[in-house]
Amino acid sequence: MMIKKIALAVLLGAFGSTAQAAEAFQVEDIQVKGLQRVALGAALTHIPFNIGDTLNDFRISQAIKALYRSGHFNNIVVSKNGNRIIFRVQERETISNITFEGNKDLKDEQLTESLDGSDIRIGETLDKTVISGLESGLEDFYHSVGKYNADVKAEITHLPRNRVDLKFIFSEGDAAAIKQINIVGNEIFTDQDLLENIELTYDSPWWDFMAQDRYQKQTLQGDMETIESYYLDRGYLKYKVDSTQVSMTPDKKSVYITLNVTEGEQYKVSDVDFVGDMAGFEKTIRAINPLKSGKLYNGAEVTYTEETISKFLGRFGYAYPKVTTIPSINEEDKTVKLSISIDPGKRIYVNRINFQGNHVTADNVLRREMRQMEGAWLSNSMVEGSKAWLSRLPYMETVEFETKQLPNEDDLVDIDFTVKEQPSGSFTAGIGYGSTTKLSLNAGIQQNNFLGTGNRLAFNINTISYSRSVNISYTDPYFTKDAISLGGNIYYNEFDAGSANLVEYNNKTYGIGVNFGFPINEYLRLNFGLGYKSNGITRLQTYEQIQRFYELFSDPNNPDGGLEFETFDVSAGISRSTLNRGTFPTAGSQQSLTYKMTTPNSDVNYFKINLDTKWYFPIARGWSVLTRMQLGYGNGYDTINGNDQILPFWENFRAGGSDTLRGFETNTVGPRAIFRYPSGIPGTPDPVSGSSCCLGPDHDVVQASTRSVGGNAIALAGIELIVPTPFLDEGFANSVRTSLFVDAGNVWDTEFQINDYKDLASKEFEKIADYSDVGRFRASAGLSVQWLSPMGPMIFSFAKTLKEETGDDTKFFTFNIGKTF
Repeated sequence: MMIKKIALAVLLGAFGSTAQAAEAFQVEDIQVKGLQRVALGAALTHIPFNIGDTLNDFRISQAIKALYRSGHFNNIVVSKNGNRIIFRVQERETISNITFEGNKDLKDEQLTESLDGSDIRIGETLDKTVISGLESGLEDFYHSVGKYNADVKAEITHLPRNRVDLKFIFSEGDAAAIKQINIVGNEIFTDQDLLENIELTYDSPWWDFMAQDRYQKQTLQGDMETIESYYLDRGYLKYKVDSTQVSMTPDKKSVYITLNVTEGEQYKVSDVDFVGDMAGFEKTIRAINPLKSGKLYNGAEVTYTEETISKFLGRFGYAYPKVTTIPSINEEDKTVKLSISIDPGKRIYVNRINFQGNHVTADNVLRREMRQMEGAWLSNSMVEGSKAWLSRLPYMETVEFETKQLPNEDDLVDIDFTVKEQPSGSFTAGIGYGSTTKLSLNAGIQQNNFLGTGNRLAFNINTISYSRSVNISYTDPYFTKDAISLGGNIYYNEFDAGSANLVEYNNKTYGIGVNFGFPINEYLRLNFGLGYKSNGITRLQTYEQIQRFYELFSDPNNPDGGLEFETFDVSAGISRSTLNRGTFPTAGSQQSLTYKMTTPNSDVNYFKINLDTKWYFPIARGWSVLTRMQLGYGNGYDTINGNDQILPFWENFRAGGSDTLRGFETNTVGPRAIFRYPSGIPGTPDPVSGSSCCLGPDHDVVQASTRSVGGNAIALAGIELIVPTPFLDEGFANSVRTSLFVDAGNVWDTEFQINDYKDLASKEFEKIADYSDVGRFRASAGLSVQWLSPMGPMIFSFAKTLKEETGDDTKFFTFNIGKTF
């Protein structure tokens, strides 16, 4: 078409003028008529001659071609008036708007990106020849996914001022269903053996909505490779697919697939040899080689061996090794000799590590997480380790890297890390409703990446139905360049246990603490802490389990007075983390073991130990399994007035709520307070005490509170299936998480002795449960949705209790802001 236009223009230029075009002449003037959008100066830059030049027909034809190549014009006519050259042009129309209609399989963003790659965008000129090619290309895409009735048309609407609206109208239709898959030529393995390993299926039952029974060309190609691997992994080295037929019914709604295969013979490995340059690592390479003579040939093992050797060499700077396995087949004894050729290539060094996308976080904060150093050789394990450390930062959403070779330098590369930050500051808040606590609210602010330094600053002022607190904390994870961390906090808290589903007491606490962290290796850290705390206990409602503690510390002369304690504590812990991300991880594990005890000069002497562990197991894209467990134990040490000290009741473990056992009201799981009332007989006063006589213990009355008192031991466990969030694009996976969970656990008191109440009447004894029994666990199951909102993490949980004890306060729905798990 273009050639015809050029030829026509040349003819018009040659014969449309009364001048004798065959003769050369000197140009006196150049005119371009018909311009609307294109500036005259821009048009003249494409004309390869100027006023004063001598022209002939050949140079005029060159000018026409140059103007067409500019892409601005649909039609060009040249005429000559004396020594004046006149170009009459018709500009291509400009795209004013692009819209899509009827597209479901392809999103608007994908289509816009595809059009942009073909220079079809708003503000650009319209090339109709490109539009035709796009229509065909889009239809080919639909055919590749089995939609053979799909149709794509471009509708052009002309507008004033040489503009057009461009609309793509899609008629996608339904994908052709696979009616049958036949494999011809297989004798060793049955059709069932082979077909159960591939994605494409046919004749699936109606309830199997996950079945892939729609024909897709790419999926078929992958399935053919899967079948080939199935044979190669079992020694059939010469397996091949002779032909593939895909037949379609006349209505283009059904597809029949036939694979014609040749299985060949089974081969064993006769010998494994290494050739080439092993860069001085021959002993190690031979040791890590899993291929052994006498075994059946296994294609997966061969590939694994090549990848393992490549990765090993990559650790030492040989970033682009070539590892190839060359088979030598002996048809007589059906064996194959494997020669592994190794070419490590040049050792590659890192010139520069660059960061982009960190709009808040300073470069040095990211650079200190680097395990790969500039100037050192390129190590794939070090680069991947650097990515892992960056990903674990709580203010990073995604981390990617690209290795770029420097121009004209075959042994130098730059590494470009591209990060996407997520909000590092959060407004923590919560709202909940329970039959005991009623409406509860809390609020606070924290910044995990203070001023882009990577330091954590938190200032929380919380007020809920049972607690008012102020807490200021600051942590510098790199107090020294060796990653020794330093942190501290100051706090004040007023706690009303009665409003927190616990037995009545008030506790005013203030304190200060400092902590240090020391790295052991890439994954392990040691942590140490020192702290001071003051507790003031008032309005204490005494009960059986607390009586022993109360008698040790109360003033006999002022039984209604409060209790005051000052404690100094030391703590030590070890933590390990291999998580792939700091928030919403999908792989890896995290464990922490902590031990805290008060110093002997404290008013109360006790210790607590806690183990917390989480494991993430990815099972498919967007799917993973989380298992978690928490174990804790605490008790007193030393004696006071000849009596053993016990764990203070305000340090008891508690369970229930969104952080521990979903489906149960906060702090309600565990031992309950026991109140014991002796029965008296009115009558003649006792001559010694002056009080009336009392009946024996078998006449005592007991009452078990509906409120929990906590315990000195805790065990919690849970399992969650993390699934893609319905109705949300995959791009939201790093900010929204949905999971199905099962929680189980218990809080108990190892110091509780049920035999202390065996002298009660049976009807009273039955009111008391054995709160030392670890088997009195609770369980629940449900759905949880977490969202990293601009205000902070939001958690919505729906839970149904599976096992509960009499008197438990259950809770079907909870909604919190500010904490993830």
